[in-house]
Amino acid sequence: MHIPVLQKEIIERLDPKFGGKYIDATLGFGGHAKLVLEKTKGKLLGIEKDPEVARITKSKNIAGLKIVNSSFVNLKEIAEKNGFMQANGILFDLGFSSWHIERSGRGFTFQKDEPLDMRFNPNQELTASEIVNSYSEQDIEKILRDYGQEAFANRIARAIVRKRPIQTSLKLAQIIEQAIHFRSKIHPATKTFQALRIVVNNELSEIEQGLNQATEVLGDNGRLAVISFHSLEDKIVKNFFKRHKDILKTLTKKPIIPQDQEIKENPKARSAKLRVAEKIWFKK
Repeated sequence: MHIPVLQKEIIERLDPKFGGKYIDATLGFGGHAKLVLEKTKGKLLGIEKDPEVARITKSKNIAGLKIVNSSFVNLKEIAEKNGFMQANGILFDLGFSSWHIERSGRGFTFQKDEPLDMRFNPNQELTASEIVNSYSEQDIEKILRDYGQEAFANRIARAIVRKRPIQTSLKLAQIIEQAIHFRSKIHPATKTFQALRIVVNNELSEIEQGLNQATEVLGDNGRLAVISFHSLEDKIVKNFFKRHKDILKTLTKKPIIPQDQEIKENPKARSAKLRVAEKIWFKK
C-alpha cells in the first residue's frame, strides 16, 4: 500500500487546528487526510481523480472525510458545493501512488507487461498507447525532451516509430533499452514513462489551474502545502508562489525534503519536495 511522504513535516507546516476545515486535493488512499483529521477532529474534503482509488478509500469509512471523485482543476466548484470555502488549509501531493504501479494494471511501470494506458481516470480519452502508436516522431521526441528531460529523446522516438505498433509497457521498455545502450542508476525507460504519464494526464497545466483556485478557496491565514516529485513540478510551484506574493507569504525559503530515515524506510520518498505558503490576511 502507498505510504504518504513527509508526514511529520506536513503536520508541522500545514499546522492543522482543532475543528478546522481542510482539503486534500489529491486524496489517494487517505494517508495524509487521516493525519490531519486525527489532529483536528474536524472535517476534510478529499478530491481523488481515479474512480477506483476513490472507491477503495470510501470503503475505509474515515470519520470526518468527504470524498469527491473528480480532479483538482474543479477545486473551487467542489469546495463551494460542499461547504469548504474559506478552508483553513489545502494540501496537494503531486506524486502518484504505489498502487498505480503495483495494482492498477494500466502500464505505469516498465517492470510489468501491461497495456499502455497510463490514465489516472480511465474515462478520459487519451492513452499512452495512442501517443506511442499514432504521434509523429517529432512530436514524441518533443514530449520526451520537454516532459521527461530525456537526453536521448531523438534516438528513443526514432526507435518507437520504427517498432510500432507497441501494445505493452514491457515491450516499450525493451525498445528504449535497445535504442540507447546506456546504463545508469535509473532504468533507461524511467524518463520516457514519466513524460508519457505527464502528457496523458495533463499533469503540469492542471497544477497551475489547481493552485490558482486554491488561493480563492483558502480563508485568511489559510495554508497551502504542495509536495512535488520532479523538477518540472517544483518549478511551477516555486514560480506560482513568487508570482502571487501579494496574496501568498512563502513559509519555506527552500523546499523541505525527507530525512535520511524516511528515505531508508520508504525509498520512493527520496525525490519529494514540500513548499508551503500562507494566504495573507487583509484587514477589512
